[in-house]
Amino acid sequence: MTSNQVLSEVDYRVVGKRPIRPDGVDKVTGRAQYGADVYPAGLLHGKVLRSPHAHARILSIDTSKAEAHPGVLAVVTGSDFPLASLGKEADGYQRLKSATDHIMASDKVLFKGHPVAAVAASDPHVAEEAIQLINVVYQELPPVTNVLEAMKDGAQLLHDDQHTAYLGELSEKPSNVAAHLFFEKGDVEQGFNEAEIVVEREFSTETVHQGYIEPHSSTAFWNANGQLTIWCSTQGSFMIRNSVSDVLRLPVSQVKVIPTEIGGGFGGKITAYLESVAAVLSKKCSQPVKLVMTRSEVFEASGPAPGSWMKVKMGATKDGRITAAHVTLAFEAGAYPGSPVMPGTTCSLACYDLENGRVEGYDVVVNKPKTAAYRAPGSPQAAFAVESVLDEICEKLDLDPLEVRLKNAAKEGTRRVEGPVARKIGLVECLEAAKSHDHYQEAVQGKSRGRGVACGFWMNRGFQSSVTMTVQYDGTISLLMGSVDIGGTRASIAQQTAETLGIDYEDVHPTVVDTDSIGFTFVTGGSRTSFATGLAAIQAGEDVKEQMVQRAARIWDTPPEDVEYADGVLRHRSDPELQMGFKDLAKQLGTTGGAITGRSNIDPAGEGNGYAVHVVDVEVDEETGKVDILRYTAVQDAGKAVHPSYVEGQMQGGVVQGIGWALNEEYFFDGKGQMMNPTFLDYRMPTSLDLPMIDTVIVEVANPGHPYGVRGVGEVPIVPPMAAIANAVHRATGVRMSSLPMSPGKVLEALWENGK
Repeated sequence: MTSNQVLSEVDYRVVGKRPIRPDGVDKVTGRAQYGADVYPAGLLHGKVLRSPHAHARILSIDTSKAEAHPGVLAVVTGSDFPLASLGKEADGYQRLKSATDHIMASDKVLFKGHPVAAVAASDPHVAEEAIQLINVVYQELPPVTNVLEAMKDGAQLLHDDQHTAYLGELSEKPSNVAAHLFFEKGDVEQGFNEAEIVVEREFSTETVHQGYIEPHSSTAFWNANGQLTIWCSTQGSFMIRNSVSDVLRLPVSQVKVIPTEIGGGFGGKITAYLESVAAVLSKKCSQPVKLVMTRSEVFEASGPAPGSWMKVKMGATKDGRITAAHVTLAFEAGAYPGSPVMPGTTCSLACYDLENGRVEGYDVVVNKPKTAAYRAPGSPQAAFAVESVLDEICEKLDLDPLEVRLKNAAKEGTRRVEGPVARKIGLVECLEAAKSHDHYQEAVQGKSRGRGVACGFWMNRGFQSSVTMTVQYDGTISLLMGSVDIGGTRASIAQQTAETLGIDYEDVHPTVVDTDSIGFTFVTGGSRTSFATGLAAIQAGEDVKEQMVQRAARIWDTPPEDVEYADGVLRHRSDPELQMGFKDLAKQLGTTGGAITGRSNIDPAGEGNGYAVHVVDVEVDEETGKVDILRYTAVQDAGKAVHPSYVEGQMQGGVVQGIGWALNEEYFFDGKGQMMNPTFLDYRMPTSLDLPMIDTVIVEVANPGHPYGVRGVGEVPIVPPMAAIANAVHRATGVRMSSLPMSPGKVLEALWENGK
């Protein structure tokens, strides 16, 4: 069953349509080049030796046997990185140590799979044999793999020199808590005193992985002239360049990163894991070196989303008005500080217009791989806790859950707890669309079935983007951009270009280029690309239009102010006989001054917040605890859906990942910090057989910060599912699940504990 629809405010000629994606042919015919497809001349194959322990000191590393093994051309350890030659008093030493140790341990290993050495050999099998010959002597230490255990006084420390940062001060004693965040608005205690009902609950979630199909891969060639070239699967070629430049102490001008096609990322392919290692191996052997992770290495040694512990206290009046909320989030950062607890805190209460709110966050290191972004990082966990408590309040007051959310919904002018004030946003419109949808209007039928709803928020991002476009003599546009294409952004940027220039979409030819060929461009992530790189394309298009006007004025021997450009046609303002189309003028460029190139380098504000409302029906088998998704509807404000098919795909994909997070997915660790399910066979992700078709409703409340009203869409869809499903499970069974995933065993135990 599908009911995909777009509730549109404005119609455009190209923006909002569904053209064929420019990269489609290469991908369906197998010609597209992904990370592991790179084979420069003289290529060697690398392999990384990884720690079998979650926490241990490295006492010694002997690489002599590996170096003597036939076919091995280079072996590296932490001592081969620039950090080893820096004194501890050097500026930025501690930051550089964390950055370097993450990719190649020097004195301690902090998670199972932590790299300790690497080899380059004639083929992958020789490399595999060689790393087994490296002898590492460890002193094992007790691992800490749970956020609450890590926060306790007396817990085993991962970093002896780490102190908690809180309101500009550092704690006296070392701690696994890297940071304590605090935001407050109004008088929270007074708000609870005004409440007629108060609910306080604790929640927890487990570590989960983004689940991209293509593993991490990187090929590096450090040329004799000092120039380093890297080919890799990444969401941000400039982020990789900066990371490699930092760790290897090279000027950015000596590092060229060529992004390949990317087989999924969802935030997990921003961090540089293999690039610097491949580079140092290449420098040692003077040949290109390729490193490709296995699936187990991806699970154990790349960045998943964090496990969490959360507590939410919320008060409301009998008519459902929220009077106060206090949210506490403790997120696992993994081995090094930097969990997404900051965005978690900013997103937790952002759907609601509160007078009184307090949010606290804790960034906590544990003996797991360092966390990375995963689609709206921090927001899904926070929404699970907040939306569950709000649902319980609705149930206890016997109020409609969408009506209560409408009563409290954030709107233009709402100030969030941490400070920012909303511009024009579409949460109310999303709630109204969900309320009027036939899914919500139809009653839930059947035993052990229930319906859940939840809201979600992501702030969206701007950041730097660069675009250049050249008018070819046949009237087509060569469009160069630094944004890697994950979900169809070649198409969305080309559409905005065509709309701006008033030409056909098919006449715009977009290309993603390397770091030497375009200005700095931030990552494809944070729901920023169609907005920010789209804006860059619009500005570059305006540059082209201005130059085309000047060129037409030269041809007509008239001042430029006498020429106007509209809908791809240039006209003389007072002489109707003087006009020519875009292609007609392009044909004359070669004889009237040469090609025209437009360019834009921007760092835009006005990204526009994103909101979503989800409705889900579930059925719970009370004999097995299995939860089946019967129907799912996702409503989201896209501002303006540049390519509605891709927006629907983002919405549906986010929902599916959220369903996996809610019901099945988790890193399962034993007592020694070893992940016991590092394969797709044992790490249970949903397949098409587990899911219904996801219905989508695109709401378009134009973002005033973009000429076509565009908002980012990639992050928000993963935020509501866990809470919506948990709320549906409660409505179906009377049991409220406070721990994810809601796997059959957990649900069954909860049913037993409640006498079901």
